[in-house]
Amino acid sequence: MIEEIDLQHKLDELLRTNQRLSEQIKSLTIKNEELTEAIRELELEKKDLKKASDKNTVKKKGITVLYIQPEGFKNIGEGEQASDLYDVLDEMYIRFEEIAHKHKLERIKWMGDDFVCAGGITEKRSTNPIDIALVALEIRRYVDELKEKYEKDGKHFWSLKIGIHSGNGMVEQRKQKSKKTAFSLTGEVINTIPRIVAICEAGDIYISDYTYEIIKSYFRCEYAGELPAKYRGSLSFYRLKRIKRIYSEDRKVGIKPNDQFILKYHLKEFNDLEDKVLEFLQQNLPKHLYYHDYSHTIDVVNQAELIGYGEGVSDEQILLLKTAALFHDTGHTIESKGHEHHSTVIARKWLKDYRYNEEQIEEICQIIMATQMPPKPKNLLQRIICDSDLDYLGRSDFIPTSNALYKELESIGVMNDINEWNKLQIKFLSEHQFFTETSQRLREVNKQNQIERIKKLIKE
Repeated sequence: MIEEIDLQHKLDELLRTNQRLSEQIKSLTIKNEELTEAIRELELEKKDLKKASDKNTVKKKGITVLYIQPEGFKNIGEGEQASDLYDVLDEMYIRFEEIAHKHKLERIKWMGDDFVCAGGITEKRSTNPIDIALVALEIRRYVDELKEKYEKDGKHFWSLKIGIHSGNGMVEQRKQKSKKTAFSLTGEVINTIPRIVAICEAGDIYISDYTYEIIKSYFRCEYAGELPAKYRGSLSFYRLKRIKRIYSEDRKVGIKPNDQFILKYHLKEFNDLEDKVLEFLQQNLPKHLYYHDYSHTIDVVNQAELIGYGEGVSDEQILLLKTAALFHDTGHTIESKGHEHHSTVIARKWLKDYRYNEEQIEEICQIIMATQMPPKPKNLLQRIICDSDLDYLGRSDFIPTSNALYKELESIGVMNDINEWNKLQIKFLSEHQFFTETSQRLREVNKQNQIERIKKLIKE
């Protein structure tokens, strides 16, 4: 009996040991898999770094990819109709590329019959996901109309599976014999998008949660499910249905944006434009412009918005004001004399690429020209820009700003006597007037204080 108990005890001990060893083996197996995966990721990163060292390859953030997969090969079959439809597919892709190009997207090299394009390839734009959503809706509508026409005649036609995803990737660009640039894309964003398309229903547009968060205030979307994703558990995806009715010109269809949509789009895109203009100013403004430097432009943009809202102008007018303020000193990169006109030339050239219409561009240029000295504004927006441009006259930072202007004038030989400069400032401040009620309320008292302060500095 004792021997049986001892035997059972030893057996239980062996079972516990076996279970413990099994768990250790399982743990080691998991760790080995994790190590293998880590090594694989390091190899991929090594390849990316190698590509990044290539002068033709750069790492890009904020890329959005549109992936279109035609469906219906099995139904089309073979014969004369199949041959005709493959010709139509080529025509469709030409149209796809035209639509993509209209929205500043680039075609991506891809194997097979799938059409792939992306935004954020040549330059960073926060509106890329919105552009691609518009492209996807327009392309689907175009193909639906073709399909309806063919099916009325009892013929099969292509269906589309469309996926959109935003993320990061490595962009390679090379010149072809035709002198046209070809783009290739590697990395997370292009690796994920085929998986989204694979689960997409024919005729639908599936977008990742990354894209959804950017475009959801413009478009109506429906939650569609989850997709397993490395390092984050799962990736949610949504069906893109249409432009929201409030932002749609064609309310029944929902693929054409109205003026409200375009204004909302411009206000979002302004930050991209601002970054680009400020970078241009930093690189191209003459070094002797201690006052008219890029920080002055930032100041005028901010004050134009502040005074504009104080005066109760509309969101569209705020956009026009801020855009005019952003460009009002760009002409200094060409010549300081008559820089206002040069600024309008630069503005006209740039703004066409940012969807501003001719009427908006013309008004922006008139606002810029109103900053000529002496200022003679003709309407409210021009009065606001004039007050924004000279807002420092009634601010607490008057002294350092005034010193920067003196240093600028001294560097070009216009001024070299501080006493004469103070006399000039008294004359200018005394003759100057703020044109808006907002500036008069916020700045006039301090401006008068500055006059009294400078008077005490003058030596007769």
